[in-house]
Amino acid sequence: MRAGLGAFIGLWLTGYFLLSPGIDLESGLYLVAPLGASAVLLFAVPNSPLAQPWSAVIGNTAAALVGVAISLFIHEPTLRIAVAVALAIAVTFMLRAVHPPAGAVAMTAAMSPEAVERLGFWFALAPIATGTASLVLIAMAYSSLTGRRYPFRQFDQPNRHGTADRIAVERLGLTEVELSDILQRYRQSFNLGVEDLARLIGAAELQAAAHRPGTPTAGAIMSSNLITVKANTDLGTVADLFRRHRFTSLPVVDEKQRFLGIIFQMHLISRAREDALRLDRGLIPALRRLIDPERDKPVLAIDIMSVTVPRAIATTPLGALLPLMGDTDVDAVPILEYGKLIGIVTRTDLIAAMARGIARAEV
Repeated sequence: MRAGLGAFIGLWLTGYFLLSPGIDLESGLYLVAPLGASAVLLFAVPNSPLAQPWSAVIGNTAAALVGVAISLFIHEPTLRIAVAVALAIAVTFMLRAVHPPAGAVAMTAAMSPEAVERLGFWFALAPIATGTASLVLIAMAYSSLTGRRYPFRQFDQPNRHGTADRIAVERLGLTEVELSDILQRYRQSFNLGVEDLARLIGAAELQAAAHRPGTPTAGAIMSSNLITVKANTDLGTVADLFRRHRFTSLPVVDEKQRFLGIIFQMHLISRAREDALRLDRGLIPALRRLIDPERDKPVLAIDIMSVTVPRAIATTPLGALLPLMGDTDVDAVPILEYGKLIGIVTRTDLIAAMARGIARAEV
């Protein structure tokens, strides 16, 4: 649904832009079929190397130039189409801009010699380059708004914390050159990026660890004597519980202990910062106001709790819990049984469990 809605928005806005007043509409080429194929890549598989901005814009534009040039020199239709597509493939490979819809771009030009003769090489600029660039910009904005990443993060870009360290699941002891060599060796460089390969290897190692004999489960390491709050608990009480018990998270449950959500300390700080910016005051005064139970309308747990956190069951292996907290804002994973909260696994629990495993291995 996310990809389909994105393609709809991208093509609708691009079509509206390309068909704006002042452009000759008689050619009928201003919203061409290959842009639909580009939309599939940009919105459905945005991490693919074939969908990145350079591949999309340069690949389609180069193919359009090739298609127009061939149409001007070869008049026999079948030969013209075959040569245009074949040469477009070769050119996009040389430019490191392989983009599958580029073959359709070259074919479109070769199949429309009358229109190409009228438009000339302008066809490569509009609609192809302009339309593809428009789709790319919309895909960037749409991915950002829907929590995806496009273009994909390169191997040497900072992580989400703004530091140069690799994220936890990608610290493999392999360099970018070694990962690139693996992709080249198995001829996957056009299907996967180095970043994707590192993430897959890390995930595979964690999954393999979960199958080893004696792997601890969530039930074995979880905290079960829990301090919880209700949805209508005011934030003053929540803050007191954080201070008194030195927790970093508090589960929110209903009267039957069914899990509703979880509050992290960071939620309090983030909400206070938002209030400070909105009310033009300092962070500390904003935090005091946020947790003040005497205010006209106290802020409640339900107002700031997160309901989208990952959750697990008692038999979930430790290896499956690691990626859930390895590089996310999640400090704790609730353990449920038929929707009821029976425990919680924190990062402290994970560290303690791993420390015990290392100690046993050394013995």
